[in-house]
Amino acid sequence: MNMPTSRPISSGPVPARTSDSAVDSSARRRRAPRRWHRLTCAVAFGFLAVSSPAADSTPPAGAPGAKPGERYPLENYLTRIAEQQWRERAAQLARIKTPADVNARAKFIRTEFVKAIGGLPDQRGPLNARITGTLERKGYRVEKLIFESLPGCHVTANLYIPTTGPGPFPAILGAAGHSMVEGKAAPLYQKGFIALAMRGYIVLAYDPPAQGERYEHRDPKTGEMRSLGHISPGLQCLLTGGTVARYFLWDGMRALDYLLTRPDVDPKRLGAAGNSGGGTQSAFLAVVEPRLGAVAPSCYWTSWEALWNSQGPQDSEQVLPNFIKNGLDFSDLAIAFSPKPVIMLTATRDSFPIAGARAMYAEAKPFFALLGAGKQLGFFEYDDGHGWSQPRREATCAWFDQWFHGKTGPAPEPDIQPETLPALQCTETGQVVTSLSSKTSQALNLEVAEGIWPRRSLAQKLRPAEARKIVAARLAVPVSRAKSTAAVASRKVGPEYVVETVMLTPEPGIELKAEVILPAGPGTRRPAVIVVRDGVAPVDPESDQEVAGWRKAGQVVVVAHLRGLTPILPKAKSYYTVEYRTAMRAILIGKTMTGMRVQDLLAIFDYAAARPEVSPERISIIGRGNMGVVAQYAGALEPRIARVVAAGSVLSYMDIVRTPEYSERLADIIVPGALLDFDLPDLAAVAGDGKLVLVNPNAASGQPVSETAAKAAYGDRTRVMFTTATITPGLVN
Repeated sequence: MNMPTSRPISSGPVPARTSDSAVDSSARRRRAPRRWHRLTCAVAFGFLAVSSPAADSTPPAGAPGAKPGERYPLENYLTRIAEQQWRERAAQLARIKTPADVNARAKFIRTEFVKAIGGLPDQRGPLNARITGTLERKGYRVEKLIFESLPGCHVTANLYIPTTGPGPFPAILGAAGHSMVEGKAAPLYQKGFIALAMRGYIVLAYDPPAQGERYEHRDPKTGEMRSLGHISPGLQCLLTGGTVARYFLWDGMRALDYLLTRPDVDPKRLGAAGNSGGGTQSAFLAVVEPRLGAVAPSCYWTSWEALWNSQGPQDSEQVLPNFIKNGLDFSDLAIAFSPKPVIMLTATRDSFPIAGARAMYAEAKPFFALLGAGKQLGFFEYDDGHGWSQPRREATCAWFDQWFHGKTGPAPEPDIQPETLPALQCTETGQVVTSLSSKTSQALNLEVAEGIWPRRSLAQKLRPAEARKIVAARLAVPVSRAKSTAAVASRKVGPEYVVETVMLTPEPGIELKAEVILPAGPGTRRPAVIVVRDGVAPVDPESDQEVAGWRKAGQVVVVAHLRGLTPILPKAKSYYTVEYRTAMRAILIGKTMTGMRVQDLLAIFDYAAARPEVSPERISIIGRGNMGVVAQYAGALEPRIARVVAAGSVLSYMDIVRTPEYSERLADIIVPGALLDFDLPDLAAVAGDGKLVLVNPNAASGQPVSETAAKAAYGDRTRVMFTTATITPGLVN
């Protein structure tokens, strides 16, 4: 028999349970053999009891770094900042020497975590819970439950209830991972929930937003419900100063509220378990939910350093603003729960790097020991891939048996036949939106947006200097800026122009390229235009009609390449685009993509204004697509900019939060909390009447907006144009 140990590589390989390595993600489904290699629970439990002096199976800490993923200069720049923040965090942890220090750290984690998710909802309204059906099975029954976590927001759940043995029973929240179609009814999740029920636990397994019976968008063409995943509502929640994680966690907290209404539930024995996305939820619930007595998150544990250096940030509920900047990491989720029991359930070939999980366990273990709770921190790993495989399900059962039933020993899983998806369906149509007109995450966030928007700071008629400070703070950039360095890398003389390629360094670690096209002929102090576009492409001063038009009008043209811009490619098949992951990396370390690019654009403006050929009071900026939004910010922060032309840009942030389905390419203009202070039309007001020209503005959906809609958003202070012509001085002047 192959036995899992803390060092599976040196002990010899253990047959992988790849048959459930991918059930947790619709994007990573695989075929796999059905044959199982039974994990002995005696060994499993010995590994769980990692603090036992007789059998210490502490996993090797090792270096948490993984094989580098997609790397380019901006990512290297962000990584250097993150590494400094990790060093600062390590210094903070090194100062923890006493139980009081650990308790202070746990309190700090809980405070910062709640702040990072944007706080929790304050509406603990009626649950309006009801059972819509029951399935009687040998040793347990399944009750189909619907409750409201927030008014009008319906959560579907299955209750697995033991039918043998005396109650009241301990109860476990079963948090589903990313199984978009099945949600709570994914077969491998059912096996774990049923195994717990047959061991004397009530399990409340619920659908997260956008999964199972909680799809959030009706296809306008087919009328069918479909999932948009978690990124779309997550970006919308960031704009209102929150995160979509607050709604995920609130569902779990209200599920606990429901469990505590039942006489068959023991309120002193409450736990939470889940895999992948469910691992995230159960780990997060440990931070915010003091009623929990033990948790068993699976296939989520790693370190941010290991995840950062492998595949990077993932779903929106896992990306919390300033999380790394404020000194938090995965081990803090366990420390916040100390001294109560938490186990890190891991896989050696997980997409969440195992080296990071081992490092986080090694980091947290001394703090549990300081509290006299060394046995309350468990670690389990198995040599297989991502998923709630049978070894991890059995380890979950053993963990709860230890702390809720006082049993130490094996927890073998019996043969279990999962139910079909329709059998576990709680609603008539299989979707809460079509059956109950349920509110979605997007709808809940929109209510928040509509409430804060009239009270936003820049609507209060502030002085321009005050408004600029607020805008700069949201962008996470300084109000004043240091002088950048610049050097001409090459110079080419054409028949009617000169092209200089200039390399600028707005801050250490960032180098920008700008192509300066100088019209031929006598004269100095000409007007100038800075052109910024979404994609990076070579510029031909003759064939590029926009550049040629401004050049022939006698203006200096500067084509700017801001940090992080890459060639425009077809829509990526990956759910996690490079743009999204880079933007989320920035948010984790306390920066924003928009803010960094505004810094770049203003550095290029300063450079252009200082050139002897340019009249500094006559510099315009043309921004296309997302760079049009960056140009609007620059126009608000720099009063010397004469005009901003935003072409093909999104109309407003409010339009993004009002639109259920929009392009994820908007990820890099998301500014956390922006709508608490301003919307894009407010930037035009700060810049000054008449300075902004909108050309062919787009809705968040990507469709053109009407002139009426544009005027309603921007008023008379902004000129709106709809044209297929090239943008030239004659067109916008």
